[in-house]
Amino acid sequence: MAAAEMAVAGLLARHGEVRRLFLREHRVMARIGVYAHEQQAPQRLVIDVDLWVAAPSQPLQDNLANVLDYDFVRTGIARLVAQQHWNLQESLCHAILDFCLAPSEVLAARVATAKTDIYPDSAAVGYEVTRIKS
Repeated sequence: MAAAEMAVAGLLARHGEVRRLFLREHRVMARIGVYAHEQQAPQRLVIDVDLWVAAPSQPLQDNLANVLDYDFVRTGIARLVAQQHWNLQESLCHAILDFCLAPSEVLAARVATAKTDIYPDSAAVGYEVTRIKS
């Protein structure tokens, strides 16, 4: 069983119900990389995010105020990507993860980053991390 699946199983055992919000193939131009050629110009980065959140304590009532508005993920990623040159995908990925875990409703998160233009014989090279709040 993959780490994320084990995390969900544990959350379900503890909470009875969890919900997942996700952002798929979010494309940004990022100043990222340790090599001289990577520091010359921004490069394409694809980001995936999964957030497992507690079931709301009140009915949804088709009201945005009763759920976690996932717009904060896109806004947070944009802010983090723009704030500096990142040497490592790992560093940016953990910064995004920390940001995503900040809301009290979020029980666990998974963040993956991928550079898509690194190797001509590979679709992407990346990093992924999953964390459960304790």
